[in-house]
Amino acid sequence: MARVVGLGYLIVNATDLDSWKEFASNLLGLQVDSFTPERLVLRMDEASYRLEIRKDDSDSVNAIGWEVRGPEDLDELAAKLEEDGYAVKRSDSVAVAARRVSGLVEFDDPEGQRVELFYGLQQHRERFVSPTGARFVTGAGGLGHLFQMVSDREKYDALYLKLLGFKLSDYIEFVPGVYATFTHANQRHHSFAYAQVPNVPSNIMHAMFEVEELDVVGRAWDKVQAGGAPIKATFGKHTNDEMISFYVQSPSGFQVEYGYGGKLIDEDTWKPVRYSAASYWGHKRSDPDEPDL
Repeated sequence: MARVVGLGYLIVNATDLDSWKEFASNLLGLQVDSFTPERLVLRMDEASYRLEIRKDDSDSVNAIGWEVRGPEDLDELAAKLEEDGYAVKRSDSVAVAARRVSGLVEFDDPEGQRVELFYGLQQHRERFVSPTGARFVTGAGGLGHLFQMVSDREKYDALYLKLLGFKLSDYIEFVPGVYATFTHANQRHHSFAYAQVPNVPSNIMHAMFEVEELDVVGRAWDKVQAGGAPIKATFGKHTNDEMISFYVQSPSGFQVEYGYGGKLIDEDTWKPVRYSAASYWGHKRSDPDEPDL
């Protein structure tokens, strides 16, 4: 059965590329592959890129790139999406080359967020070198995870769990009947999570990047406390994936969770459960009106 296997890349719109370059390289430890007045391309492993930041008049996540195993899976998923009413665009050779992939289709999710399915991401011929010494947890787990606030949770259940082949990890319940759904596409505890929360607008709330050493997170937290980025949630440990992390605001407005020690899923033994809190300790929100995630 065709399915998504991981988060491959993010395309981001930004009004300030200089701030993104400082944030991504000095704080997060991403490697700058190229930097022009119109575009910043960032690496975190041997892939040719994982983030592309584009100069724009507004700040937003332009596109989410989900990876599939090959051309047959890409065609099968595109057909399933079309049968369910999604307008799927088969990308031409120019778009495929721009994304540095071997095949690509595009569609908009129920909130209008551009989503791309691809296979065959180009690998870089030079070894990844982090300016901060960070080594990122990627590989079969993809670049990390995304959390999206939505206005209709059932539509995302149908899109991600039924059409794209994600599997349920677990839930976190804020108050009775209001909860977040966590889903996985590989061994990473979750690649995509979403929640429908009253009075909270629909958007990409955060992207998570995981590193191999707790000390790297600690040194980055020192920089944050010294003013390196606006703090959105303090150092803490999550309940469901056990990630030790903090949250900051990126130059494009969405948050970045930077963490260590995320749980892996064994599909043969995994059973979804429900949690009553997002964290065992820490993760105190700077904005008390934001969901505790």
